[in-house]
Amino acid sequence: MEEFVLIIAGFIAGVMNAIAGGGTFVSFPALVWAGVPPLSANATATFAALPGYISSAWAYRGEFRQARQRIFALIAAAAIGGLCGAGLLLITPAELFDGLVPWLLIVATIVFVWGPAILRRTGPLPSVLAASCVFTICVYGGYFNGGLGIMLLAGLSLAGMQNIHEMNGLKNLMSAVISVTSVSAYFAAGLIDISSALIVGVAGFIGGIAGATFARQIKRADILRWVIGAIGAGMAILFFLK
Repeated sequence: MEEFVLIIAGFIAGVMNAIAGGGTFVSFPALVWAGVPPLSANATATFAALPGYISSAWAYRGEFRQARQRIFALIAAAAIGGLCGAGLLLITPAELFDGLVPWLLIVATIVFVWGPAILRRTGPLPSVLAASCVFTICVYGGYFNGGLGIMLLAGLSLAGMQNIHEMNGLKNLMSAVISVTSVSAYFAAGLIDISSALIVGVAGFIGGIAGATFARQIKRADILRWVIGAIGAGMAILFFLK
């Protein structure tokens, strides 16, 4: 039963991450439900999301041609930020992280649901502030993967990007880089639950391909955003009540 739940959660998470983000809202609680401690579940969910990020980034590879002038700077920000975030997680006591989880889920959910509306009102930030914002999001992603995708989309919007397919491709590529760097630190600290990560990761890889293919067909992404947001809010409430 646990393996079946992890397979379903991994596939759904891969689809969600490819389309808009928020897959950790499904994979992280599923790992905790399967008996993985929250700190380890966060690290394991990040590792398990990596195959899905890679497969969906590959599906969007044609969009990178338009972003080649900024792609190396974004990759560098993702690598350094992801490592910094992972370092913060490693020095966070498990009890403190357990208490932070519902708050992190709430913050990610708010940004996920209302971030685009806020950005439409504020417009792009100056380049220095936009770069600082993107780097901060990368640090967040190394610490807690929940809501990373939509936060990266928000950060790229603040930087003045408008092509949603280009942004989705860069978001998936940066998420993969953040996951690689942070997972390296998690492995060194022994936080990865290998057996669970393999199950969720393989399912997420398949989900990533399916999600990236489906994303190009979506006409009402706002409906999907609210559904994912509801999942995030529900998970936060459950963790508060735990």
